[in-house]
Amino acid sequence: MTAPPDDCLARNEWICGEYLSTRRQILLDAVVQHLQLTSLSVLIALVVAVPLAVLARRWGWAAGPVLALTTVLYTIPSLAMFSLLLPVYGLSASLVVAGLVLYSLTLLVRNILAGLRAVPEDTRQAARGMGYGPIRLLLTVELPLALPAAMAGLRIATVSAVSLVTIGAIVGFGGLGNLIYTGMNTYFKAQVLTASVLCVVIAIAADLLLLGVQRVLTPWERARAARP
Repeated sequence: MTAPPDDCLARNEWICGEYLSTRRQILLDAVVQHLQLTSLSVLIALVVAVPLAVLARRWGWAAGPVLALTTVLYTIPSLAMFSLLLPVYGLSASLVVAGLVLYSLTLLVRNILAGLRAVPEDTRQAARGMGYGPIRLLLTVELPLALPAAMAGLRIATVSAVSLVTIGAIVGFGGLGNLIYTGMNTYFKAQVLTASVLCVVIAIAADLLLLGVQRVLTPWERARAARP
């Protein structure tokens, strides 16, 4: 018995409006989980990366080991990383978050450290001459001037995390990756395409959002770019 001509689900088409209308809640839940895993991972990585970059900048000898360690972590394949973390976190969302945090550290530490190193030394000396202590110098001079490089790293890390979250489907916590994984196993075309497109949309939206935040936080960059 053939499927009705207007039944795109029965015909298993790649583009199917019926899939969107009948699986709306499933898609929404997957998107929410994807966003939660991504944002939590990047936030934790940022909290860890800033002190590491600051220490590497303050103590030059620490830069080599810090960068080497984070680079080694980034070279570990995602499946191997999750397998190594499995005895610690088990089959849980924490496993995915921990893996993404480790991957994000490389991008964040390198860019934040590059931004701190790019702060002109005469600017630091001028701030010290005005009575700025180490903490005030860091918070009001060094970190603000390092923002462009740091935000560039944050944007890359966020887009990368959006992609890597899908690998979490192997442990059941992959957001849209769960739909992609099950869709590929059953050759459910509409589900695979829809979930994949949503991943791309999330990545682009996150990048544009962070770009907007960067422009708001660094008005001097806009002024510099506007100069003839």
